[in-house]
Amino acid sequence: MGEGKRILGPFNRVEGDLEVTVECSDGRVSQAWVNSPLYRGYEQILQGKDPRDALVYTPRICGICSVSQSVAAARALAAAQGIEPTANGSLCTNLILAAENLADHLTHFYLFFMPDFAREQYAGRDWYDAVARRFRAQTGEVARQVLPARADFLHLTGILAGKWPHSLALQPGGSTRPIAAHERVKLANTIDDFREFLEQVLFDAALEEVTTINDQDALLTFCQSRASGDFAQFVRIAQDLELAGIGRAADAFLSYGAYTGNDSPLFRAGRWAGAELVFDAADISEDISHSWLDGQREPAHPWDGSTIPVDDEAAGYSWCKAPRIDGHVVEVGALARQVVDGQPLIRDLVARNGGNVFSRVVARLLELARVVPAMQSWVRQIEPSQSFCEHAAVPDEGQGAGLVEAARGSLGHWLRIRNGRILNYQIVAPTTWNFSPRDRDAVPGALEQALVGTEVGDSVEDSVAIQHVIRSFDPCMVCTVH
Repeated sequence: MGEGKRILGPFNRVEGDLEVTVECSDGRVSQAWVNSPLYRGYEQILQGKDPRDALVYTPRICGICSVSQSVAAARALAAAQGIEPTANGSLCTNLILAAENLADHLTHFYLFFMPDFAREQYAGRDWYDAVARRFRAQTGEVARQVLPARADFLHLTGILAGKWPHSLALQPGGSTRPIAAHERVKLANTIDDFREFLEQVLFDAALEEVTTINDQDALLTFCQSRASGDFAQFVRIAQDLELAGIGRAADAFLSYGAYTGNDSPLFRAGRWAGAELVFDAADISEDISHSWLDGQREPAHPWDGSTIPVDDEAAGYSWCKAPRIDGHVVEVGALARQVVDGQPLIRDLVARNGGNVFSRVVARLLELARVVPAMQSWVRQIEPSQSFCEHAAVPDEGQGAGLVEAARGSLGHWLRIRNGRILNYQIVAPTTWNFSPRDRDAVPGALEQALVGTEVGDSVEDSVAIQHVIRSFDPCMVCTVH
């Protein structure tokens, strides 16, 4: 049996470097420690820079979620400048951010997550041959369908932002790229084509039908009637492997709210832990008691945080900090967004088995069905004759926070300005929340909790279940250590 302590890594199909240490007894994980082993230092790089430089530097934290970083930086600057983006600017920002997030969801499902079911450990399952033929990494037939559909969809960012990743079109006051009437038609056609792909290949159903699934029983009935869709195939696999029974963390969720609207965001902000809780960003703190960092002895709000690397901290085992809200561990991501928003299917899945591998993947796919129709509406609302961007001077003194929902969850930028330069810049990324180390009370982070109880069998190194749990969070380690 796989007993004792093992160090696992590096992990493939993960952005950046990840190392996980697990201690096992009786063939299951009894404790876990998650390490972000690469330090990059963006928060230090930004100190002393012109505040507007954040719009150039922070998107380069990551090539996968650069738009999310851009939006967070722009919102932090907008708060410091005291300006609001124009209506057109907000619509374009929603579209650019949604294009990145949905492309990420698609990539995660088809190219990162599903290939694990084509491993030889599952060769005895009755679904294995079909799944291996379709989803095997690099050689599966889905690549020929998914990659062109993803590339065509991301043409949206070419029209709206000039390029992807690392565009400078996203600004505190909106978007610098005005959209002409004929370009609005191109945007609509591009989203229509992506919707057609989702309806024909992923769901085998209209998106509206998917979004009306309100509980697990309805989900299973839907999948029986839509057997040819890849979504239904995943649900069948998940039922057979009992994926709802692995990867459960603290069942406490956080969302900053996603996609701005005239009156409210598309997905509302909040906290949820069996019931709705008050959300106040002032309750966020970062603990470095188990990090290879120095400069603060107590948990600190990002306004007052520091990022000073050291390599001799005896208690540390990761470059990642331990963010907490009101002292509590929370999970962020698509599952958290849908739980906080009150989506009936996701609330039912969580009520039955908590947050787990199955519910995390379902939530990401459900967001594809919920956001694409909203994108079609945003395109129709663009007024080409109206302004796309406001402008304002950067203050000599000030501060601002930019909160946004990236594909993987809640991303926050906290900016402080003094004498017209960046005094402090702190970033808390989604994977920082989910892959945090222990805090000063020795409470493990979300993934560390989710791995406990995972069956490993005879070989920890070959455990597919551990891979499923880790990949259900879709780690982006380069954002974690920024």
